[in-house]
Amino acid sequence: MVARLGTVPNVVGAATQGPDRSDALVLWRRSPYDQPVNTVGIEMLKRAVAVLAVLMAALAAGPAVAAPADPGAADRADISAEDGADISADLGSGQGITVESVERASEREYHLVVSTTALAQPVRLNLLLPHGYGEGRQRYASLYLLHGTSGGADDWIELGDAVAATASLPAVVVIPDGGYAGGGGSWWNDWVDQGTALGAADWETFHIDQLVPWVDAHLLTIATRGQRAIAGLSQGGFGSFSYAARHPDIFGAAASFSGAPDIAEDPVCRTGGGFIVGAIMTGLNQVQPFAPFGDPVLEAINWRGHNPASLVTNLADTDLAMWAGNGTPGPLDPPPGVDNVGGPDAIEILTHRSALCFAAAADAAGVDYRLTDYGPGTHRWAYWARDFVEWLPELSRFYGEHRTLPRLVGYTSIDPVWSQWGWRVALDRDAEQAFSALTGAGVHGFTFTGGDARVRTPSAYRPGSRHLVRVAGSPARLRADGRGRLVVAVSAPDATTPVEVRIGR
Repeated sequence: MVARLGTVPNVVGAATQGPDRSDALVLWRRSPYDQPVNTVGIEMLKRAVAVLAVLMAALAAGPAVAAPADPGAADRADISAEDGADISADLGSGQGITVESVERASEREYHLVVSTTALAQPVRLNLLLPHGYGEGRQRYASLYLLHGTSGGADDWIELGDAVAATASLPAVVVIPDGGYAGGGGSWWNDWVDQGTALGAADWETFHIDQLVPWVDAHLLTIATRGQRAIAGLSQGGFGSFSYAARHPDIFGAAASFSGAPDIAEDPVCRTGGGFIVGAIMTGLNQVQPFAPFGDPVLEAINWRGHNPASLVTNLADTDLAMWAGNGTPGPLDPPPGVDNVGGPDAIEILTHRSALCFAAAADAAGVDYRLTDYGPGTHRWAYWARDFVEWLPELSRFYGEHRTLPRLVGYTSIDPVWSQWGWRVALDRDAEQAFSALTGAGVHGFTFTGGDARVRTPSAYRPGSRHLVRVAGSPARLRADGRGRLVVAVSAPDATTPVEVRIGR
C-alpha cells in the first residue's frame, strides 16, 4: 500500500481547471497508517457534534451552491434536432417504468418524466448521450450520477456542469431523481416505512431493478459491470457506494464526492449518520425521522445492511474513489462573510469523518480504494464539480480495462433470499434480517456462513451432469439442472459457523 502527496490529473479541455492541488493528500488503496486522519478534522468533528442543533437550519437551507449558472444553457437552447438523430421515440415505457414525457434539450441532452408503481409520484430522469450517438450501432459504457440532499436530477447539469465535463466521455450518463421535488432525498433505498405522507418510496427498486434494465433496453449501452459506473455527491455519495456494495455485479466502479459512506459502523459515524438522516427526514421530508432505515437501535441491522462500510467486502472487486474536504473554508469558497462562509462547515466535517471511517473499514478488510483528502474545503458545488472532473480520467481507464467477472466471488447480505454474481441463496431462518456471507465461490466450491440455506450455483456445469459435492466433509451426488446449475443444501449449527462446500466430479 502506498500513500503519496500529489495531484489527480484533470481532464484536458473538459472543464475549467481548478487551483493547484499539490497539498491534497491522496491515499492509494490501503493506507499504511493506523489512522490516516487529519488531526484538524478530528478536532473539528468534536466541534461539529457541539453544533448539531445548528445543522437543521443548514439542511433546511439546502446545500451551498456557489457555482455559476448553467454555462451551457444558452448554447443548448440554440441546438435543433438537425444537430443529431433525435432518439425521443426510442425512449418508451418498459421494465416497470412509464415514460410520461420526453424533451430534447440539445444534441446530447434529454429530459424525461417517468412514473413507476415503486414510487408515489412521477420523477425526473435526465440523459446525456455521447457525441455521435446513434450514427452507427456502436454501444457505450454508462455512468449513473446521483445528487445530494435537497437536490434533483437537474443539479448535475445546472450546477455541476456535467454536459461540458462529459463532452469527451464515451458513455451514456444517466441522472435520476433520488427524492421528490422539494424534499430532502430518499437515502437511496426502499423505505421501511411506506405509510408516510409521501406514499410509496421504493427507491432502490426503481433505480436498480427498473432503471438500469430500462437504460440497457432502450439505449445503446454495454450491459456489463465493467462498462457501468456510479457516482454521487453528499447523500448521493452514500447512494453510489451503497448501490455498488449491494449490487457489485451491476457496478464495477463507484465514486463519492463529500459523501457519507459510513453511517452505521464506526460509533462516531453511526451517531452522526443517525442525526443527519433523522434531521433530513423531519426537517425536509416532514416524515418520521427514521422512515428509510427504521429505528437505528431496534433495526440497526437494516442500517448496516445498506451501509457501505458494513458491506465493504462486497466492494473487493470494485474501483473505488472518494474525495472529501475537512470543512474549513478553502480556495473555492467565497470570501469570509459571503454566502455564510467564514467558519467551519458542519456537514463537510461529518462527511469527511465518514469517508475516513469507510477508509478504516476498507483497510481492515484489505479492500482497495483511493481517498483524496484535500484539506480546506466546504460542502458546495465548486468542489464537487472539480472533483468530478478529476475523477473522469480514472473512469475512462476503468472503462478501457473491460473487466470481466472475478474468478472467485463473495457477497454479504442481510436479506433472507438474495442473488448475486449468478449465485442464489435462500436461507431457512426465522429472522427477517440477519447477515449471511458467501466467500471464495467458484466452480469448485464455496464457503457459506449464515446457518441453514439452499445455495444455487451459476450455470457453470453441463446440464444433467453428476457431481460429487462435499458439504462440511459429508459427500453427496448432485445432478446439474437443465441450465447447468447445482442446488446445494447447507446445514450449520448456528449462523456464525462457516460451512465449506467442495464440488468435484
